[in-house]
Amino acid sequence: MREEQSNAEYVREVHDKGLRFDRKALTRRGLLAAVGGAGALAFIGRAVVGGDASAATEDATCLEEVASETAGPYPGDGSNGPDVRIEDGIVRRDIRSSYGDSSTVAEGVPLEFSLVVQDLECNPLVGAAVYAWHCDREGLYSLYSDGVTDENYLRGIQVTDDTGTVTFTSIFPACYLGRWPHIHFEVYASLDDATSGAGPIRKTSQIALPEDVSDTVYAEADGYELSVSNMEQITLETDNVFGEDSAEHQMATVTGDVTSGYVATLTITVDPENEEETGGGAPGGPPPSSSPSVSASASASAE
Repeated sequence: MREEQSNAEYVREVHDKGLRFDRKALTRRGLLAAVGGAGALAFIGRAVVGGDASAATEDATCLEEVASETAGPYPGDGSNGPDVRIEDGIVRRDIRSSYGDSSTVAEGVPLEFSLVVQDLECNPLVGAAVYAWHCDREGLYSLYSDGVTDENYLRGIQVTDDTGTVTFTSIFPACYLGRWPHIHFEVYASLDDATSGAGPIRKTSQIALPEDVSDTVYAEADGYELSVSNMEQITLETDNVFGEDSAEHQMATVTGDVTSGYVATLTITVDPENEEETGGGAPGGPPPSSSPSVSASASASAE
């Protein structure tokens, strides 16, 4: 872009060329850089470009579908063990505690994370269902890891609202050896599809968490000590899930602090006609041990 060309002129030029004229150049990252970094989202959202915010927003978020990723060996979706999707109590916003016979609460830095789900034309997917799960602050997965096989915390299903949004109340997950900090999710067309055990799954993917926020949590909060050294040994480029494109469409925006907790948001584009197999086509793996370092080495190749 020429130096004398204004930000507004550049975004208008992008819009005039059509929504999909260059899928790679017009990723959210490219537009943010073009219109000024941290203020770009607010800039686009306030409709300051020719009075048409919707076009700029579409360019920023709808060009590419979020990547399909492995569900890993610990999904709890019936692909290689128990299926929590069909159980009473799984439909919930607050996933910090186990439900049923146990009331154990997973401890850690508070995290509220939201997914905004939209179709290929930027329309919100209203009434879709999202099943989300992740490890605890020690890197353990409920239902699978030694010591927490009788727990089902940090797993839950929510239905998208009129804006296509689901929100979960949880804790910040650990970084275990071999994997970047992440949250798993599956998207279904409806709650019935999600809770029947029959599917189909429309999208299986993962949310990536920012490096600076993760480093702060692991350095300052109790219980995340092993995550410090594990984080030092991984980058987005070497992560076997996010490495191909450095989590370009999977990196959440996160605000907050260790004391009051964090809020994470990610907007994703999915094809509502897509169908995926339960488990995301990933091989299963041995349940992790009670040690996050050991569990990571067992799971790194699959999750």
